[in-house]
Amino acid sequence: MTDEFDGKVARVVVADDQTVVREGIVMLLGLLPGVEVVGAAADGDEAVRLVAELAPDVVLMDLRMPRCDGVAATRRIRTEHPGTQVVVLTTFGDDASLFPALKAGARGYLTKDAGGDEIVRAVHSVLSGDAGLSPSVQRRLLERLSEPEPRPAEPAEPPDGLTARETEVLLLIADGLSNQEIARTLHVSTATVKTHINNMFAKTGLKDRAQAVRYAYAKGLVRPPTG
Repeated sequence: MTDEFDGKVARVVVADDQTVVREGIVMLLGLLPGVEVVGAAADGDEAVRLVAELAPDVVLMDLRMPRCDGVAATRRIRTEHPGTQVVVLTTFGDDASLFPALKAGARGYLTKDAGGDEIVRAVHSVLSGDAGLSPSVQRRLLERLSEPEPRPAEPAEPPDGLTARETEVLLLIADGLSNQEIARTLHVSTATVKTHINNMFAKTGLKDRAQAVRYAYAKGLVRPPTG
């Protein structure tokens, strides 16, 4: 594999909130040529901090993490440290996980059944300017691109009695923004954002942000990117 990458060694940070998974990935990559793990993070905030400190080539990013999730961390890294690429490594391959991560700037997306060689290939693919996508993710994107364009519909009333501002907050959640980022975008306080989210959850019966993203897609409020 070293010949395949011309002897280049990619410096990698691994971000995953599950200790046994994080340590397992670090151990696996330590056995393979072509990569060097220079740091490991237990959440998105720590991943961003390590990128600022270590300037790695790539972050292997889990999506579901406390404090700062993988989508928000990816957006911060790509904005603040554009020299570092992000490859998502997650259990989830559904549209509600895939498309927000890609929109946030991830160049690669693998599920955790990927082997070590596949992870290393994805890391070097994104460094060479290509996409590092698992075969299943590539198929999903091709399926989405091959679907006929929906006919434009007349603007509909927000579902479940949501106000226009609550719907706006929902769409920003679907884009992967944190409460603080939503507050900055809408020029309101974080407490106001939390109030809108609580009202939205009460009206829709949703319990968390992951359910909110799925709800936004299911109601046709947001569509995956087509290009």
